[in-house]
Amino acid sequence: MTNFITADICVIGAGSAGLSVASGAAQMGARTVLIEAHKMGGDCLNTGCVPSKALLAAAKSAHGVRASARYGIETGDPSTKFETVNTYVHNVIGTIAPHDSVERFTGLGCTVIQAHAKFIDERTVIAGDTTIRARRFVIATGSQPNIPPIPGLTDVPYFTNETIFQNTSLPEHLIIVGAGPIGCEMAQAHRRLGSRVTLLDIGRMLPKDDPDAVAVVYQKLIAEGIECAELVKDLRVEKTPGGLSAIVSVDGKERRIAGSHLLLATGRKPNIQGLDLEKAAIRYTPKGIEVDSRLRTSNRRVFGAGDVIGGYQFTHMANYHAGIIIRNALFRLPAKNAPAAVPWVTYTDPELAQVGPTEAEARTSLGDSIRVLRADFSGNDRAQAEASTEGFIKVITGKRGRIIGATIVGPHAGELMMPWVLAITTGMKIGDIAGLIFPYPTLSEISKRAAGSYYTPTLFSSRTRAIVRFLGAFG
Repeated sequence: MTNFITADICVIGAGSAGLSVASGAAQMGARTVLIEAHKMGGDCLNTGCVPSKALLAAAKSAHGVRASARYGIETGDPSTKFETVNTYVHNVIGTIAPHDSVERFTGLGCTVIQAHAKFIDERTVIAGDTTIRARRFVIATGSQPNIPPIPGLTDVPYFTNETIFQNTSLPEHLIIVGAGPIGCEMAQAHRRLGSRVTLLDIGRMLPKDDPDAVAVVYQKLIAEGIECAELVKDLRVEKTPGGLSAIVSVDGKERRIAGSHLLLATGRKPNIQGLDLEKAAIRYTPKGIEVDSRLRTSNRRVFGAGDVIGGYQFTHMANYHAGIIIRNALFRLPAKNAPAAVPWVTYTDPELAQVGPTEAEARTSLGDSIRVLRADFSGNDRAQAEASTEGFIKVITGKRGRIIGATIVGPHAGELMMPWVLAITTGMKIGDIAGLIFPYPTLSEISKRAAGSYYTPTLFSSRTRAIVRFLGAFG
């Protein structure tokens, strides 16, 4: 027997975007169906943001022990119990999981179906033994690791972000292919926990970020003993008795790198397989489902959100998409996917955060009309007190001091970025930040220092000195 449900909105995928739509819709009184074929919480909770940051936290603790001598505290090299570290990571997942659970969403009023969904026509989906006919659908099925056609890969076991957090033994020598955010974070985490690590990429490290900021991260990874090789060519892998070998060409010379484990961090691809999108008249490409400015697909009853539509693949963007869809699908408001400022962070140590265009992007689009303001953490008293002075802030301003972009590489860069996200979103000018009173001593003072430097050429000019001397003549 097939169950039949009619609903106001049916959400396919219980990751960040899908959960946000479903919880909002249900609490606003819509008859809501939520379908998930795998784990509630999706990639972010189970194999992405949460476990990676938990692993990084453990690694940072180990690194803190090693670095304590700079404060006059003598300790030995820490011993890593990697299985216990893995338990910690999964305890963090388990602590957060109830917020994303079937029980919670059932309690909110959702009908939760744990099965694979596929369309059978333009307004009907079947999932397991249930058929759902809804006024609106949301496809929020996320993405999965992209596996490149590396010669020899079929003969070699490898990790992706979906499997690396199931590993309970410390890799002796982890070879990572892909020097994007995931690759860099996992490289530093495993190195600090005791692995040898080699990081390879056919391109540049963190290619979407400011090169000056990337150089700070690169040098830190090198200093911690991670072997980094960019612009490698002719990558292939071979199975060996002790694990594997990666063979690459670097500067025209072939190198053979022997390792115990392999991690592929080579990008993402949308989860669209098996949805039978053609039956619902939904257009898509290998990059994802096509949507318009209101996140509607070619079937106007169906919306797309999160990684599955391509573009920025961040949890915070998925949550933003959810708000756009709720306004369109439930309230028929013509809300558009047009964020004023999208920040992102790579959670290495030091962290690297970006909002708006980088300096190079701003110069390409705006030329000499921009001004670049910079302050180094070495000039920040709190950073000096904590012996954490690597990095800088770089702020891009346009005409009349309008803030258009910011880069921060340094301690807690992700947290320090928020004033600049607010500034760009609300159209603030540099004087609005320069005029704020920041508590002392804090890392956040670096933002005031950068903002204040906008006025330095004028305040300390010969003209200003002449005015001061002139006024001083009157007593």
